[in-house]
Amino acid sequence: MILGVETSCDDTCAAVVARDGSIRSNVVASQGLLHARYGGVVPEIASRHHLELLDAVIDDALERAEVTLDDVEQVAVTRGPGLIGALLVGVSTAKAMAAARRLPLVPVDHLHGHVVASTLGDDPIEAPFLCLVASGGHTFLARVEEPSAYTVLGRTLDDAAGEAFDKGARLLGLGYPGGPALDRLAREGDPVAFDFPRSLPGQGLDFSFSGLKTALLYRVRDLGADESERRKADLAASYQRAIVDALVARIRQALDRQPDIDRLAIGGGVAANSWLREAVRALGPEVHVPGHELCTDNAAMIAGAARFTPALDYPDYLALDATARAAAA
Repeated sequence: MILGVETSCDDTCAAVVARDGSIRSNVVASQGLLHARYGGVVPEIASRHHLELLDAVIDDALERAEVTLDDVEQVAVTRGPGLIGALLVGVSTAKAMAAARRLPLVPVDHLHGHVVASTLGDDPIEAPFLCLVASGGHTFLARVEEPSAYTVLGRTLDDAAGEAFDKGARLLGLGYPGGPALDRLAREGDPVAFDFPRSLPGQGLDFSFSGLKTALLYRVRDLGADESERRKADLAASYQRAIVDALVARIRQALDRQPDIDRLAIGGGVAANSWLREAVRALGPEVHVPGHELCTDNAAMIAGAARFTPALDYPDYLALDATARAAAA
């Protein structure tokens, strides 16, 4: 059994995953409502609430898995990237738990967790596969030869797709978290009512979403407050379609350039978007889309990634530190 801990942003998470990838428990304590009043995550508040919640969340994960700490063989924890204060809470707790029982500790890259999320559960994807990870802080396409590593084929040059969703929702007065709110409103609108740009820079597989966000800002300004409010659903639908179209276009290009790949996985919070999930299934290859609980931040994917990540033995991990930035890939 692997006990996973995830505290990279504002969700306090713990999970128990077996070596075969079966999820025994996956507990998430969300701080979404707490941060909604500020319009986004406040790092200091997130860190303090991780301190308050993490022990209880771990106890809950163990109880739901019907195991005790005596059954845990490894502890896995998100080392980064993320909010440094939040990460330090998880890393410190995981080190203490592992050291107290002389268990191995596995430091996991948060993005690696999103890449391998589709290897968990009853219908795991098999390598090699192409993977799109789209979240609030990161958007990239990767080729996965083995679940232990991945090669980035293209990444965002500015805003991440999830950030574009959140900023667009804020411009439309939808509050936080913006992505789910915009997705719900878009179902009531016309996705071709407004022609927003789909930026596909250069000849590579990189993304760019900052121009799209600016286009929405100008369109709302030109329409005026009353007309923007009246056509809010159309704006949301057209804006969301532009984001999804850009993501799907790059996936299609990547599949064309990787003819030996016939499997696709998507991960990250944006993978929960209803339009994206529908669009990727129309591309042709075998598609693996994790359940919503494995798209947003969670500890099951961290424990899952630990199956393919070297463990550190006691006392080697006592000097382990968190890192706010993503490792070069």
